[in-house]
Amino acid sequence: MAPFGTAPSTEETAPEAGQLTDGFHLVIDALKLNGITTIYGVPGIPITDLGRMAQAEGMRVISFRHEQNAGNAAAIAGYLTRRPGVCLTVSAPGFLNGLTALAHATTNCWPMILISGSSEREVVDLQQGDYEELDQLAVARPLCKAAYRVLHAEDIGIAVARAIRAALSGRPGGVYLDLPAKLLGQAIDAAEGAASLVEVVDPAPAQFPAPAAVQRALDILGKARKPLIILGKGAAYAQADDLVRGFVEKTGIPYIAMSMAKGLLPDTHPQYAGAARSLALKEADTVMLIGARLNWLLSHGKGKQWGAPGSKTFVQIDIDPKEMDSNLPVAGPLVGDIASCLSALLDAMGDGWARPPAEWTEAIRAKCEANVARMAPRLQNNNVPMDFHGALGALRTIIKERPEAILVNEGANTLDFARSIIDMYRPRKRLDVGTWGVMGVGMGTAIAAAIETGQPVLAVEGDSAFGFSGMEVETICRYRLPVCVVVFNNGGIYRGTDVNPSGGPDAATTVFVPGARYDRMMEAFGGVGVNATSPDELRRAVNEAMDSGRPTLINAVIDPAAGTESGRIGNLNPQSVVSRK
Repeated sequence: MAPFGTAPSTEETAPEAGQLTDGFHLVIDALKLNGITTIYGVPGIPITDLGRMAQAEGMRVISFRHEQNAGNAAAIAGYLTRRPGVCLTVSAPGFLNGLTALAHATTNCWPMILISGSSEREVVDLQQGDYEELDQLAVARPLCKAAYRVLHAEDIGIAVARAIRAALSGRPGGVYLDLPAKLLGQAIDAAEGAASLVEVVDPAPAQFPAPAAVQRALDILGKARKPLIILGKGAAYAQADDLVRGFVEKTGIPYIAMSMAKGLLPDTHPQYAGAARSLALKEADTVMLIGARLNWLLSHGKGKQWGAPGSKTFVQIDIDPKEMDSNLPVAGPLVGDIASCLSALLDAMGDGWARPPAEWTEAIRAKCEANVARMAPRLQNNNVPMDFHGALGALRTIIKERPEAILVNEGANTLDFARSIIDMYRPRKRLDVGTWGVMGVGMGTAIAAAIETGQPVLAVEGDSAFGFSGMEVETICRYRLPVCVVVFNNGGIYRGTDVNPSGGPDAATTVFVPGARYDRMMEAFGGVGVNATSPDELRRAVNEAMDSGRPTLINAVIDPAAGTESGRIGNLNPQSVVSRK
């Protein structure tokens, strides 16, 4: 990857005297100057021509069917590239559609810039009823890391630079950039415009931890009898893969990986404790968090799965000092970027580091082997209709044979089972719903993954999750992307067997049309559609799709009774204690 800010190699000529430029071209020039060459969005008033001009200037402009999906694409592009992914939307309703993705990016700490056209200030402030009138800046501010409005063409360069730096510096996140329609058409002297552009230098500078903090963390780890490392997606975002591996292997500490950190080290690594997660979390006396947070995904570090209250000592690497002690006391805070912190730890460890006691590592390994052996027969079944284990067992083999392929995954049961069943072997190859657990990220994520990496993409979707963004299969076909979508179709949300408790004619709230054929959606747009009813059929269809690179959708028929309420987080569903009988 080229250093950030490296613009495309083009022949630049100085503007001639008296030549004019305008807001449209200054936005494009500012993005290109900073190496941003792809825009995701939906065209319309007042940004239609901005997309056309960007394409004419050599940028890649990917047009979606819905702004939220374009925003999800920009968010995951930021995660994959460590450059802000850019989403371009129309005003008011289109802007609002993009806001969920912007908040999603901020919550997940991914750099993204949402650029939206808007109404003129004088009309909005007097509430005079402009076309799609909305005070977009005020709406966006609580949902992102920073928000800026540009009123004068000569300020576009600095505004884009500020947006880039805000998105990337410290803890990355989403930024909103408001461009009123009148701004885009403003004309200024071309030389003045060129001089106003800003190339961002070192937008995410290294932040080194204090030496005393490094020694404190090592002292804590060195005294641990049952240490555990938890890798989060922040460690994957950092792209410090060699340092992560070097630290884990030098310490000898067992580790587990949160879903999007899977593959930083292969899931087959001898120190990987994923198959013994329950034992590792409960029994560990010291837990080191690298790019992971003690949020709901880790039960806030509390509850039965964590053993007795107060039984854990925590060491945490995070670039934001406010993250420390967010749920439980952190005895060893290391504030800094992951690469700098791991480098400092490795340097300070020297050559005589004592590895964890063998009884601890052997207990983890024995539990992993027992659980893997117990699960193996379930993953090899060829049941018709399919269950989640048989279907995911087939896909597990495909990912093992194609470790460079990118796996996109969302749903309830489809997501929860796949997290533990499908092993990953390379970093940043598993992309899913992230911290918020947002439904509908699948197609936008799959499209951006194919665009940004050029690798084949396997998107494994629950039928409910697919419904949020399914129309984007047309986008996949339009751009001829190597994306294979597998819809796990069990006819409903969680399962397709619920009944209307009132006995009335309406379907139950969680039930879809029985026997739906999602594969025919892809056929309607010129792609390949396949209906698979067994794991063997599913395996053959996915392999053919991945070999061909053609847009493909496989309707994987899952037993309607398969699945559990809310997957593995049914405990988050409150239960009524009142009976109206």
